[in-house]
Amino acid sequence: MAGKAAAPGTAVLLVTANVGSLFDDPENLQKNWLREFYQVVHTHKPHFMALHCQEFGGKNYEASMSHVDKFVKELLSSDAMKEYNRARVYLDENFKSQEHFTALGSFYFLHESLKNIYQFDFKAKKYKKVTGKEIYSDTLESTPMLEKEKFPQDYFPECKWSRKGFVRTRWCVADCAFDLVNIHLFHDASNLVAWETSPSVYSGIRHKALGYVLDRIIDQRFEKVSYFVFGDFNFRLDSKSVVETLCTKATMQTVRAADTNEVVKLIFRESDNDRKLLEFDKELSVFKDRLYELDISFPPSYPYSEDRGQGRQYMNTRCPAWCDRVLMSPSARELILKSESEEKVVTYDHIGPNVCMGDHKVMCPRRVVQGRPRGAGWRGAAGRAPGPQPAHPALAKLVRVYLIVIKYQKVDRYVGR
Repeated sequence: MAGKAAAPGTAVLLVTANVGSLFDDPENLQKNWLREFYQVVHTHKPHFMALHCQEFGGKNYEASMSHVDKFVKELLSSDAMKEYNRARVYLDENFKSQEHFTALGSFYFLHESLKNIYQFDFKAKKYKKVTGKEIYSDTLESTPMLEKEKFPQDYFPECKWSRKGFVRTRWCVADCAFDLVNIHLFHDASNLVAWETSPSVYSGIRHKALGYVLDRIIDQRFEKVSYFVFGDFNFRLDSKSVVETLCTKATMQTVRAADTNEVVKLIFRESDNDRKLLEFDKELSVFKDRLYELDISFPPSYPYSEDRGQGRQYMNTRCPAWCDRVLMSPSARELILKSESEEKVVTYDHIGPNVCMGDHKVMCPRRVVQGRPRGAGWRGAAGRAPGPQPAHPALAKLVRVYLIVIKYQKVDRYVGR
């Protein structure tokens, strides 16, 4: 913390990344991605680190299996990660099961200096001490250390085959219990349909799915703890409002299919579009009483160019949006915010602002969690679950996150399929 040494505690780093593009060009994109990721680890030196991946394995999972194995091996054995002597890796690799496959990958790394960390067994309903490095894949449904669900097909009937769902794990660090939820919500299948109403029909689908997840993680089956939900929410700007507000003075070009004359794309071009788009980022407002997010001060995380020489350029297939987020419960918010006597250093960032890392930028907040003394309302982790977490100024302190801000790119406004 600026002006004084940070109080002792457990540094926690949460990272979310849609990595689908990495497996289409592993020789180039993966190298860039890993280099930037390792740099963040080196800079922040977290004690506990969670990496949530979506579209793990790329579009053709079966063809990418060798790349998947290499990626996992690299993360677990690289010199940059040598101080992390315990790890848990959960990979949904059962791509032949359309009923269950989510393509989610969850990585958890524990620094060698971190003592007494426990993970919750959802079947035994008790905490177990974490030792060694373990990888779980194929049928995660039978793994007791997590909860995994794929969203029902009727949530998104327009898509014949979807891989959207969530994976939940629970941890106890320094007598502080919390859930970490890896999530991937539904995309906009058509820009034209998304433009028709405000909010769009796809926004409603995402709200339904996210509401389902939140209800599941606070139901009566287990004791309630704080939770962090981070992944690819596929949140989009309110397209109708964007077009009506930003594009009123723009030149519109209509693109039609050659064979049917059907309108397939509308292109809006502005000569000066350095505008703030956050006012059109509205989807999270529905959950304002259930989810909290740190202030956004970085450009939209999607859709970046996959050309390795264009790390700061957006593709012109979609209007840029903040799809990739790190959200938290109200009690988790209390864990990371300062007390009145502490200096406030709260930031929230993306990784690799100038480097091509695929079509999504990686999101990365960091905090320090301090354990509350036993006998002050907390119960130990071994064999017993901590109770609900009260707000307490001594419970957590947030330390510096190195924030890199880049200017929002000038791009064409596209509304197309």
